[in-house]
Formats: sequence, structure tokens, C-alpha cells
Amino acid sequence: MTDYSWPDGKKSAFCFTIDLDAHAPWLWATRNDTPKSLGQIELRRFGLRQGMDRILALLKRFEIPATFFVPAVIADDHPDVLPGLVEAGHEVALHGYFHELVADVSDGEFTEALERSIALFVAQTGQRPMGFRSPAWEMTRHMLAEVKRHGFYDSSLMGFDHPYTIDGVTELPVQWTTDDAIYFKFYGGGQDGWAPSPPGPVGEGWYDEWRVLDREGQMFMLTIHDWISGRAQRIAMLERLLERVRAEGDPWFAKACEIAAHHERAHAGDFVVEAAHPAAISARTKSPI
Repeated sequence: MTDYSWPDGKKSAFCFTIDLDAHAPWLWATRNDTPKSLGQIELRRFGLRQGMDRILALLKRFEIPATFFVPAVIADDHPDVLPGLVEAGHEVALHGYFHELVADVSDGEFTEALERSIALFVAQTGQRPMGFRSPAWEMTRHMLAEVKRHGFYDSSLMGFDHPYTIDGVTELPVQWTTDDAIYFKFYGGGQDGWAPSPPGPVGEGWYDEWRVLDREGQMFMLTIHDWISGRAQRIAMLERLLERVRAEGDPWFAKACEIAAHHERAHAGDFVVEAAHPAAISARTKSPI
């Protein structure tokens, strides 16, 4: 199915990532308002209060190294988070400052937020981060250029089921169907038109996705959130998934930075694409009539 190869004779790769958003998106969404209610902020604070302990225990139990994409404001509010994750053997990577959305910021504001985030990560860990993931998984050509300028890999786009290179940036693709938020993100209080999905069918879908990707020699990118999958029944769902993966396969469980380094070392000239130019897209979408 693909000529992509993995190290040490591994058939496929499994990248376990956590978007440690906590209350950052709430801060961004309410930046121009005075919030009246406590429901959403308390729901999100659950992640750092209790959800993260369960997630870290799960990773330790299955001996899985993970990558945590962390908005800088969370690290600023909780200065023990980044050093603790690094000490536990996990990777910490960039995820905006306030989890600011692409449509809400200018190119200059993005650059400023990125550089402020880098400085904070270095100050707290003594290490320069290696990767970036855009809040809400959207990118612009300017953002790609800034990621390239800093020498980071990116994990925000969806062009393959394995790493590739876009505009000179190593891309570790994500996908919505293996993100917990689209199934379980629920605030209540009249803000949602649907109830969260039961975890059983979601876990089965993730297993099916992994099984096919493993058979084809590709990469399974899992994305969960501290305040969502730190809940008990979703931890149980993840336990079942990982038990089946361990019993039925032998993928390369690796941090995002390790997978990016492998791509740059073993596939530097493979799967290279250019980002679409907005002018070209506009020309193609104009009506010929």
C-alpha cells in the first residue's frame, strides 16, 4: 500500500498525543467578555486536577511515550506541568499561547504568540521544543513558514496516513476520526445540540482504524484531551484499545519528535508536497459562467 518504512523492522507506528488544552480555549473564547457561568471552566479544570493523573498512569502502565501539545498559558499558570512531563519521559510541544484560532489572529500576532511560547518552554524546561500543533488543526502558508523558520515539525494537517513534507516542513498528519473531541466534547447548558457518544463504539472504530493502518504499514495518530479522556469510562476505552494493540500487533510506539526525526533521516526526499496557493484556489473555484 505504501513504501513507507519504520525503524527496527517495525511494521507500523503508533503516536499517542495529548492536547493539554485545559482552560486555554475558554480563556480565548471569553477574552472580550465577562463570563457569567462556571460550568465550562470547571469542566475544563478537571483535566489538570484529576484527568491528567489517569492519563499518565495509563501511559506508564502500557510503557508508552507520548507527546503533549500544550498552550503556553497553561504552562504559565501551572509551571510544574512541563518539567513534570519531561521528567516522566514524554515530549512537550507547542500548541499556541492561548489556543488562539487561526481565523482570529493576524500573521504578526501568530508570530508573536509563537515566539512567546518558545521562550516560556525554554525557561521552564531548559529545552527548546521540537514541534508545533495548531489549535483546531488549521494552518496558513505564513504559519508553515514560521514553523519552518524555527526548525519545528508540524502536526496539524491531514494529507497522508504517514509523515510527509510540506513546504519544507515535516508533517505528522492527524485526522478527525481519531480525535476524542469530536465524539465527547460536550458542555451542556444549552450549548450543544447532541449528547456525547458512548465510548464503546468509538473505541471499536479506533481499533478498526489501527488494524487497517497497521496492516498497510502506516501511522496511527491518536489525539486525546486532558479534560475529555481523563474521565473514567474513556480511560477504560483506551485500556481496551491498547490491550488489543499490544496483543495483536507490534507497532513502533514513539513520540512525535522521534517520528519526525525518522522521517527526516529515512524519507527526506519522499512524499514531498507544496501547500496550495490561495490565489490558485480562488481561480479554480470561480464560476466559469
